[in-house]
Amino acid sequence: MEDWKIKISVLWLIYGGATLAIGILGIFELGVLEHFIATGEIAGEQIGPETLLVLAFFLLVPFVIAFLPLTLKDSINRWTNIILGIVFAVFGLLSPVEYLANQSAYLAYMTLIGIVQLVAAALIVWYAWKSKQKT
Repeated sequence: MEDWKIKISVLWLIYGGATLAIGILGIFELGVLEHFIATGEIAGEQIGPETLLVLAFFLLVPFVIAFLPLTLKDSINRWTNIILGIVFAVFGLLSPVEYLANQSAYLAYMTLIGIVQLVAAALIVWYAWKSKQKT
């Protein structure tokens, strides 16, 4: 197995773990769980089946994508990871900006995790791009 494929797989797992951490730690913010139970809303958004489907997508995709570098052919693998890495890097870039705008009391952990996501996604793109030079 080529080294860059393993690195990319691990980086997708890191991104997915960071995404889970945001969800889990967000529940521990004071009043969030009580507010959700009382209103069915989180951050002013009504939680319904559609919202849960979108959340499931963003939680599961990085873990599913982690398997792809180990199975896809190099050229497809390279472009899949470059494109998806850029898409997820944008989300990783927007997260800290969103947390700063909301002035959450738990700003530090949210920003830290958002930065981890951004770095992981950027490294995915980097390793996928550099892999072309090795083949």
